[in-house]
Amino acid sequence: MAAGPGSAGAALDVSWVQGFSNKNLAFVSNQTVCYPCGNYILFLDIKTKKTRAVQCQAGQVGAFAANANSQVVAFSDRKLNPLIYIYTFPELRKLTELKGDAQLDYTLLAFSFKGPYLASYSSIPEFVLSVWNWQENLLLCSESQPGLTGTALSFNPMNWQQLCFVSESSITIWRVERSKDEHHFTRHPVELPDDHGAMSPHEDLFFPASRNYDPYYGPDLPVSAIAGLKGHEAETFVPRNCIKTSVHPTAHCWTATSEIYMGCEEGYVLAINTEQYSVSVLQQKAPPEFMQKIADVVSHARSEVQKKKGGKPSSLQKPVLLAMAFCNEGLYAAGSEGILMFYHIKDLQYEIKICADISQPISSLLFSPDYTSLLLVTDQGTVYSYRPAHSGEAVKLLDTSSSCFLAADFLTPGNNYCVSVTISGEVQVWSLEDGTFLSKLNLGIEATSMACCPSSNSVAVGTQTGQICFLDVTKAEVPRVVHRTFLSKLPVLSLHYDQSGQFLIARATEGHIFILDARPSKLFQVLGYIVLAGEVLQLSVISDLKYDSVEVMVLLNVAEVQQARLEIFHLSSAMITDNDKYVNEQGMFNASDLKKEQYDLDYPLSSAVRLKSHNIVYGYCTCAPFICKYYLSAKNKWDGPSVFSSEKKIPSKQFGSGLLCLSPNSQWLAAAARDGVLFIYNTSTLDILAQKHCHSYQGGGIRSMVFSLDGNFILVNGENDCALVCLKWKEIKETEIEEAALYWQSLRDILNKSISDENSVLKSMAEWKFDPECTSKSTPVTEEDGNITNTDDMTWIGQKIQKVMREETQRFANQKEELQMGIKKLRETIQKMMHENEKVPDIEKLEHWEFNLDLKEQEQVQAEAEENVARARRELEMEILSHCYLQDLIKYECWDDLCVKERAVKCFHMDCEVRNYPLKERSKEELETLKKVLQLKQAETADLQAQKKNLDSDTALSEEESEKAAGELTVDGASLCLNGSLSSQYGGDTSILYHQCDLHTKEQKLNQTILLKDVIYQVKTAFNEEFDIVVQKKEQEIARVKERNLKIREILEQLELQVEVWEPVLTDDEMPERALTVQDSEIKAEKYMTQEEKEQAELLAKLEMERRLAATDDERVRALDDMMGGVLEIRREDVLKMDIPPPDFISRPEDLWTEEETKVFEEYEKKVNELNEEKEEYRQFLRNEWNKLEASIKETTQNFDDIVCKLSEKKLKSQMVIYQEELKIVNLIYALLLDEELDTREAGLHKFLMKKKKEKVKGVRKILTTKYGVEAYRGPYTDALQEEKSLEHGFMKQFAHIPGNLFEELLQLYKRRPETSRTETLLDTANPYVKGSPEDYQDALSHLMKAMDELDSPEHMPSGLDQSLWKHFCLARRNKMEIEELVKWKALALAEMQACLQRRTDENDKMKSELESIFQELIWLKEEKMKLQQNLTVQFLLKQGQVELGSTQIPEYSDAILIDRRVVEELNCALAAQGEKKITAMVEFKDFSKGIIQLEWEHKKMKMQIQDLKEKARDIVILPISKDCQLFLTVQNYETHIAQHLAGMEQSLGVMDKLHKKNVKKHQKKVRELKKCIHLKEQENYELSLQLKEMLVSVSERKHIFEAADTRDISEKITRQRYQEILKQKHLRNLIREQEKQLAILQSEIESCNPRTLHII
Repeated sequence: MAAGPGSAGAALDVSWVQGFSNKNLAFVSNQTVCYPCGNYILFLDIKTKKTRAVQCQAGQVGAFAANANSQVVAFSDRKLNPLIYIYTFPELRKLTELKGDAQLDYTLLAFSFKGPYLASYSSIPEFVLSVWNWQENLLLCSESQPGLTGTALSFNPMNWQQLCFVSESSITIWRVERSKDEHHFTRHPVELPDDHGAMSPHEDLFFPASRNYDPYYGPDLPVSAIAGLKGHEAETFVPRNCIKTSVHPTAHCWTATSEIYMGCEEGYVLAINTEQYSVSVLQQKAPPEFMQKIADVVSHARSEVQKKKGGKPSSLQKPVLLAMAFCNEGLYAAGSEGILMFYHIKDLQYEIKICADISQPISSLLFSPDYTSLLLVTDQGTVYSYRPAHSGEAVKLLDTSSSCFLAADFLTPGNNYCVSVTISGEVQVWSLEDGTFLSKLNLGIEATSMACCPSSNSVAVGTQTGQICFLDVTKAEVPRVVHRTFLSKLPVLSLHYDQSGQFLIARATEGHIFILDARPSKLFQVLGYIVLAGEVLQLSVISDLKYDSVEVMVLLNVAEVQQARLEIFHLSSAMITDNDKYVNEQGMFNASDLKKEQYDLDYPLSSAVRLKSHNIVYGYCTCAPFICKYYLSAKNKWDGPSVFSSEKKIPSKQFGSGLLCLSPNSQWLAAAARDGVLFIYNTSTLDILAQKHCHSYQGGGIRSMVFSLDGNFILVNGENDCALVCLKWKEIKETEIEEAALYWQSLRDILNKSISDENSVLKSMAEWKFDPECTSKSTPVTEEDGNITNTDDMTWIGQKIQKVMREETQRFANQKEELQMGIKKLRETIQKMMHENEKVPDIEKLEHWEFNLDLKEQEQVQAEAEENVARARRELEMEILSHCYLQDLIKYECWDDLCVKERAVKCFHMDCEVRNYPLKERSKEELETLKKVLQLKQAETADLQAQKKNLDSDTALSEEESEKAAGELTVDGASLCLNGSLSSQYGGDTSILYHQCDLHTKEQKLNQTILLKDVIYQVKTAFNEEFDIVVQKKEQEIARVKERNLKIREILEQLELQVEVWEPVLTDDEMPERALTVQDSEIKAEKYMTQEEKEQAELLAKLEMERRLAATDDERVRALDDMMGGVLEIRREDVLKMDIPPPDFISRPEDLWTEEETKVFEEYEKKVNELNEEKEEYRQFLRNEWNKLEASIKETTQNFDDIVCKLSEKKLKSQMVIYQEELKIVNLIYALLLDEELDTREAGLHKFLMKKKKEKVKGVRKILTTKYGVEAYRGPYTDALQEEKSLEHGFMKQFAHIPGNLFEELLQLYKRRPETSRTETLLDTANPYVKGSPEDYQDALSHLMKAMDELDSPEHMPSGLDQSLWKHFCLARRNKMEIEELVKWKALALAEMQACLQRRTDENDKMKSELESIFQELIWLKEEKMKLQQNLTVQFLLKQGQVELGSTQIPEYSDAILIDRRVVEELNCALAAQGEKKITAMVEFKDFSKGIIQLEWEHKKMKMQIQDLKEKARDIVILPISKDCQLFLTVQNYETHIAQHLAGMEQSLGVMDKLHKKNVKKHQKKVRELKKCIHLKEQENYELSLQLKEMLVSVSERKHIFEAADTRDISEKITRQRYQEILKQKHLRNLIREQEKQLAILQSEIESCNPRTLHII
């Protein structure tokens, strides 16, 4: 709380808060409900209707929850990093604060039914569900649900470890698993039915249940792999056609059996089993026939009532439930129909019983903690109470509005009541003392402003439609509308009364300000209005009671400059008494009477107020948070250009656009802005007196504020938080309060008489009855004379304008009639003149425009027409431009971008047409890619050939055989059938393609598609070349036909025949470029030509005519034409033109002819006959020539037609070839796509596997942690058991000295246990969620000790027992029971921990099985991938139709590609059977024929055997017995012995071969070494030879020197050395020769060994 130095200690306190921002109510005790409202939590006592408030210091309240069992309230704020606050009731004391990881806001809070547990759910960006122990301020566990917005959250009342989380289209059951002090969330989503109420089985799209394998289409993969998704998207992806719209939950509640009932928008009621997580759709039980008829009648009546009210009729057969509440009797539910229904549910069927009808949509239901009353909360903010036990009507408990408050004001005299209005048009009256709601009046129209009159208990409410409704509030409990004024069609933005209550100033849009008489006695008369130039931001009204005048200050928004403008005008009481003097006919005030003043300020302001006594203005700056103080001089500033500067400027701690308000006595200045903080300043010093954070920025800040007349209260309402806050002074100087009270008392003394008078008039006024919709629907009716018959629905301005028009019409009626008569006469005169003008000659005629009397009007009309023509021309030009742009795009795509344009060639005499292939020029990128692929293919081909050469060299094939094999391979490779297309026959180069059986890798398939596209391009190019040749031929044929047609036309002209000559032309399809040019003959409209163009065309035509005349005017040509017909000699073609002139006497009769004349006539006839014969002969020649020409034309055109037909056939075959190649491309692309899908699936499985492994690691850690916890907890549990046993043994020892009968009785009492207390259970029988078992050990122990108090009473003491022993016994029994209870709770805790461990172990086993299935899926996927890489799709060309084979010929399959195996096998079996039969017959036939020969051979054989035996006997006698013979004779198994001997020899032979190979390798090595030595020796010999040459030269030189010197005495030593060197060289030469011989021998041995080694290999 900040305060200025001059008023230290001033403070504001909240007196009361009213409002209803949402429908989130909760019981905090049996008689108190609470709900959030703006920055406050309001606590409403149901009986007393009193409210209390708790303020959220951080701003607006966010999420909210309450628990009646613990009597605590939880709510969150809406700041950054929000907190959750826990308050106790009824102390309203803050218990604790919970701080989580939420960054922006909490959306849901929920308390557990019992226990200190609170669940929260945060909004974006975390979306975290958390469970807290609010007593210990401990976060137990949390889980994130990214992107999921929650709508409801609740605990299971029977088990706090279950939560129900509801979103817009899903529901999830969360289970809190506890292991001692550790808590974990487990998520269990519930599968909801579709929008038709049908449950469909869950289908796992990531792991399909079944797989279908197709040898062509490959394995059946999940849709996520086909879509190319990996990771989390692949797991959750659902295709659009598989998405089923589920029901949308609206409300839910838990039952006493831990089930959930849920309502849906679709009208279904669902029952959810929270153990099996299954859903059942409840069906309505069919009622009896008479009940059904009653229900139909009620439904029809309700629909009729709703139709009359303007709503949509709804059906009760399938209501949409928006709220639910469960009790022991059953389920209560309600919805938008406004009916409270009771559902009796049994075996998935229910019966509906209507309990109450409030005719308002019900948004929530909640039972009181004692389940005696049920609250019904509506959308309009009304709360009803219903008692199920009494089954009566619902009683209205709270009648407020859920709409935002628009304004509030104090009702005169200002210390008892206040009035507020909402945006929806509801007016409420409140008690100022404690905020008690008194009454409400719904205007039924959208309100925009409100003000209370100081001179009467009337309230003015401005509306959006321009009306002002006046209310009588003399009785605060019954407000009523007494008058309505319809000012204009403009919304009424604000209403202001002066302090004397004489004037009501209404501010409307467009700068309109209306002045009304505020007194009911004058029926709130409209005095007039003014219009200001600019947007009016605010009004400030000041009354001068001494001089009976009112000053109005208007704050205007100046758009041109960043400044504010103030205009001040004055109102006097004379304007009321003599209103006609100050307004004109239209009701507008005269500017001179208002005494206007204008001031320009240096800063733009959003709000401004003016002090009464001084010319001081306070303004709130919009460009910066400042409050400026201005002093306005008395001088008028209309004509001055100066701008007033602020005298004082203080910074404001607020942000956003601000609002200022002065107290009635002008000593306090209130400032508010969008941050929701109210600041009170001292007007004299501008020091801060007090501040209060009563609203928030999230709620839009403060909309309006107003001081009470006595200054004790301040009403503040928010922009959007639906809260109305009443503030009062908590600490303030007594002098300031006294000044305010003194001012209020003086004002009250002045207004007392007028208040009483006006209130009496106000009470006597009748209530105004009107339909709020009439102003928007009804229109005034105009009669023929211009009068308005219906003026009730006209605006005040409209009535004024209508009155002025009516008076002017009556005043100038005669002049109007005279003018009409004069105009009529003038029209007749002009029409007569125009008729006369039509009869005069053209030279005397006048133009039509010359008869126009109003030339200016004519020029204006012509200008408008020209403007329209120009606009139409511009529109046409833009349309033409758009068409041209579209034409250019189409032309570029379909013509310019094509290197080969599409065209056709047609036959002359047949309906046959062939089109070429339009081709686009291949881009550089495509050509470069093709070049790279071709280079790669060439490199691969070269590598393959090199490998084949190496393989051929290893197999030692001859060159001829290898060439032959290579030739066969190329022939096979070029096989059309194996290539799968005929493209090689139609211009395609198939040698560049890969073999279809070699396409295993992805790169090869991609390269093959590029090469196939190139082959297609080649085929199209080859066909286009042939097509161009045919087109050229047609052009040549047309040219020939035209030449022959010229001759035919000459013949027809000579024969004087009118015969149409057939002349072919090229069509538009054959010359498509003609479509791009427009010929003049195609334009049907006449070309528009300007005057200059017309003159130029006439001049050109004249020149052309003169040129033609000059060309024809030639004397020589005319003389030749006249004398000899234009030729110098007579031609044969001129025979038909020749004519013999008849003699002159032929005109006379024959009787008068002379003989000479007769002879002359005979000669004439003879010549005529000869000429006719010659003409006929020439005509026949011309006919023959004509026939020949036509025959030749027909023959050549038919030949061309045959060419076109062949071209058409080739086009068909080339199209077939293209389709074959495209089919290859499609198959390759599909194989690539399938390969990519398999890769995607594999990657998705790997990511899923990694995710599962991480989960497994976490699960193993949890298992280990739980195991350690169980082991650690078993020790204390065992110790407790031992202690229990020791206590029992101690009891036996301790009381062993007691006599036997007493000991037995004590032992029975020691083992006796108290009965379970059912007092609390009996008290709460109405509550379905009451449990007998306590929540924790301390609670159970306290209940047990209370029960033990009765057993420990002396009345249960056995007789004869000492009192001290009894006390000692009771203490021992208590200890024993404490230990037993401890053992019991430890056993429960240990069992819970073991159950948790078992669940973790089961989850781990399930995870192992899932991992195993993933591994199996990966193995299967790799196998399928390998199969797809090996099983290639190969395209073959097969013969079409049925192939018939001759029965006598053996079928050959040399040209077969694929044939069924069974056909060949069956045929081979038949052939083998027939062959066996034939062989058997031949053997039987030959056996008979060979019998004799066989006997003869046997005879010879026996003879030869005799000779052999004799020779053998002789040999035996002579034969020496060798060792081998002895062995043969002595050894029994001689063959086995020989075989063993051979095996040993073979082994030795193998060893010898190995040894031989080893020796060969050694010899080869030696040979290589010898070769190296030879090479070295040769180099040395070469060097020695060079040295020898040098030495010989030196020897010869020395010899010459020696001979010259004649010195023959050479040293013997030198001679001996020379001799030794020579001997050494000779010896080396001999060694070289020997080594060469040895090398030759070794090479020969190697060559001899090579065949044997190859044979062995």
